[in-house]
Amino acid sequence: MIEKLTQDAVALLRGMVRIPSVTFDEDGVCTMLAAKLLAFGLPCVRYGNNLTALKRGSGPRTLVLDAHIDTVPAAQSYTRDPHDPGDDPETVWGLGSNDDGGSVVAMTAAFRYFLDKELPFNLVLALTCEEERAGENGSRWLYSEEGPFATGTLPSPYDVIVGEPTGMHAATSERGLLVLDGTAKGVSGHAARNEGVNALYIALDDITKLRAHRFARESAKMGPVRLNVTQIQAGTVHNVVPDSCTFVVDVRPNECYTNEEILAELQGLCRSELKARNLRNRSSATADDGFLMKTVQALGLETYSSPTTSDWMRISADAVKMGPGESARSHKADEFIRVSEIEAAVRQYIQFIAQYGNTLE
Repeated sequence: MIEKLTQDAVALLRGMVRIPSVTFDEDGVCTMLAAKLLAFGLPCVRYGNNLTALKRGSGPRTLVLDAHIDTVPAAQSYTRDPHDPGDDPETVWGLGSNDDGGSVVAMTAAFRYFLDKELPFNLVLALTCEEERAGENGSRWLYSEEGPFATGTLPSPYDVIVGEPTGMHAATSERGLLVLDGTAKGVSGHAARNEGVNALYIALDDITKLRAHRFARESAKMGPVRLNVTQIQAGTVHNVVPDSCTFVVDVRPNECYTNEEILAELQGLCRSELKARNLRNRSSATADDGFLMKTVQALGLETYSSPTTSDWMRISADAVKMGPGESARSHKADEFIRVSEIEAAVRQYIQFIAQYGNTLE
């Protein structure tokens, strides 16, 4: 049965690659996936460009398999047609094959495996849109108070497996993302007469403080909060003291701080005004005493802390990130995934779901 599920998964992935599905333009691939899921006998429901399927179990808990169907735009350096998966029996090429098509089709295969089996929990397949651009209509809506989990259309999720290319290792934490725009205000003047208040110097003083700052709370899984100043802009001509200087701070939080706490702590160091572009991209960590972590430990899976963000940060339930492929291939030209990786993922997802049930019991 695993061989048949893998064959279907690979064929489905080739079909996904052939349909452009850049974020906010997922209608075509969503329509194709909906038809395929129904053909597989899956009870599929569509919400915008999100697809869900529910397998009801005998217990109150719900495990969600969550993967995204959208892609980034194709890099200009592609040497192949980004929408040609090729016919290599060992490799599927093309945009979205690794990120995140491999997880989509492997999770779908695992869901199919359990469709006619008894489970002590509910199992939900959630294929979502707009992940690559943190859109409002994908996982952010699906898990919101207006979405089907909160309104009772689907049972409330207790635990979620977030499908992303991790080599099927279990990412038990991932850093958040906090981007700050700094603005230093001065007074313009003639450089030759040493007039004015130089906003660039104010910004440089603040950047020096930011560079030297260390956050007190370190994570056992992620380590310290990371911070880098990545851009700076000031001045119009050489002989005018700039009255404004802007700079950008890239912060990668750990789970020990909220983004609001980080912003407040950094603002206390600076004369420049710091404004967050978004406070919602929080860090995440799997609960040490939760059923997901117990399942990871029971299976002896390798764990790590992921430096990249995902839909995990939009999910309030406990989660772990795990999927086929390699993160290093994502968002690069000539993206690919190996058929052997998809087969291994199907087997591991099935094993994980079965062990999760054993852990509950």
